[in-house]
Amino acid sequence: MFEPTSPMTWQANFTLFVLIVTVVLLALERIPPAMTVLTATIVLLVAGVVTPAEAFSGFSNPAPLTVAALYVLARAVEQTGGLQPMVSAALGRGNGVRSSLLRILLPTATISAFVNNTPIVAMLVPQITEWADRNGRSPSNFLMPISFAAILGGVTTAIGTSTNLVVSGLLQARHQPAIGMFEITKAGLPLALVGIVAVVLIAPLVLPERRPPRRILQESEREFVVSTAVSKGGALDGRTVEAGGLRHLQGVYLVEIERGDDLIAPVSPATVLRGGDRLTFVGNADLVMDLRVQRGLELAEEHHLARLDASRHTFFEVVVGADSPLLGQTLRESQFRGTYQAAVVAIHRAGQQVKTKLGEVSLRLADTLLLLSDPGFRDRWRHRNDFLVISTLGAAAPPVSRKAWVVGLIAAAIVLCPSLGVLPILQASLLGALVLVLLNVLTPGEAVASLDMNVIMVIAAAFGLGAAMETSGLADDLALMLTTTSATLGPRAALLGVVLATVTLTEIITNNAAAVLMFPIAMTTAARLHLATRPFAMAIALAASASFLTPVGYQTNTMVYGPGGYRFGDYARLGGLLTAVVITLTTVIVPLWWPVH
Repeated sequence: MFEPTSPMTWQANFTLFVLIVTVVLLALERIPPAMTVLTATIVLLVAGVVTPAEAFSGFSNPAPLTVAALYVLARAVEQTGGLQPMVSAALGRGNGVRSSLLRILLPTATISAFVNNTPIVAMLVPQITEWADRNGRSPSNFLMPISFAAILGGVTTAIGTSTNLVVSGLLQARHQPAIGMFEITKAGLPLALVGIVAVVLIAPLVLPERRPPRRILQESEREFVVSTAVSKGGALDGRTVEAGGLRHLQGVYLVEIERGDDLIAPVSPATVLRGGDRLTFVGNADLVMDLRVQRGLELAEEHHLARLDASRHTFFEVVVGADSPLLGQTLRESQFRGTYQAAVVAIHRAGQQVKTKLGEVSLRLADTLLLLSDPGFRDRWRHRNDFLVISTLGAAAPPVSRKAWVVGLIAAAIVLCPSLGVLPILQASLLGALVLVLLNVLTPGEAVASLDMNVIMVIAAAFGLGAAMETSGLADDLALMLTTTSATLGPRAALLGVVLATVTLTEIITNNAAAVLMFPIAMTTAARLHLATRPFAMAIALAASASFLTPVGYQTNTMVYGPGGYRFGDYARLGGLLTAVVITLTTVIVPLWWPVH
């Protein structure tokens, strides 16, 4: 047993208070994670808990810079369609659900070991959905397993996930060797293989078939498109769209005006209406009374979606992400139509269509919006943080660029150079990103736009929180609690305690923040028990990525939530088993490769 330490200092108490507030704010997701973590670090700096060097040590650490460079590589892979041949071969025609899952999940996990998994999943979501529709299957059978496979693949190499790079950077900050390119593979690969087999076997049994939003749109097209005619000599004849009150209707959007053989689209607020004009509105017409009581309009027979001019109008499915400026705002408050040049025709939340006036709905994380816009909508917004996924309904697979082979060679060099000891991971990834720009695979603007600054800032700022935990003595106090309970049970019990705490924390906050907060506790725990610190670091790297229980714990889980038509509890059905597999295997395998004594 360990002797109790002296009471916690004010620095430790204050740090604990700041961390609790930070975790709560991260869990609520009302404020961007980067702002939350950076604010907490600044508060601790101003309070004198950490020095400026300690508070901002993460900004000079290799981890955020390496992550930034790998985002550039991921964008190049996505933009050139380098993964398209793999996707096409993996999908095939397939027969059984399990055989199709195995054929899709193995390549997904393999690619995720070397390329950021977010663009991989973003690319797969629309293609898997279209493929499932063609084969008479529900996308819910495949999308969640794909997200889980991408997460599992990421733990197999040092660059597979930003969490591994964060832990590697934390080790370097302690003057310990960085995680080698394939060092973590010894534990990550068996964990990924067992996890994928478990998903293939269990997913068909526990995942219910859900109707995705796009299928609901296809099955209920008359609910979204309604046609009216302007009465000759009526209240609207001779008035503009704006003056006639048709510009700001709740829940419907004036798409086009048919005037004899002419088609007016898009419709300007200054367009003058004439008697006999045929107006096509898109929206949830069954719930909106505005058109039925509008003077000067006559309801006509419904149009079908196929009648809309595809060169002018395209339906898209988008998912609202954690960094989106739309969170907490209604469509009216965000001025959605004017900002995005798009009209929302339906909102889906937790597998259900929202049945109310759309303009009055406050948007939440993972809401799926079905919207109508011009064909250029995806190109304008796909590299912004407003939406996690933007997929065009009925679109063909993107073509493979002639520069895809260049990206493949650079990606291989980034992997091989650190593996062969030619260059460290940081230098190799930065050089690879630079070459991509110099060879004009990406423009400088595209390279900068590829950076997820929220993730990079969270990583850099979180190092200050870890430093505060150590310098204030809070890490020592928390480690004492852990070592006191596990001292009589042996090293594996201490390792299990760290793994359980990390898995729990990563479901509440971001995986990178969870790794940074647990790292000093784990290191102090190992020191108190006179154990090696590296196995604890490896366990944190594996456990911090094990986010399978909720749709909001990991970004790829959020990306498939709406398109799959899932409900919140669906994740625990499959994710609970997978979490148990990760906890068990991590606790068993890690000490075999990295002895604790």
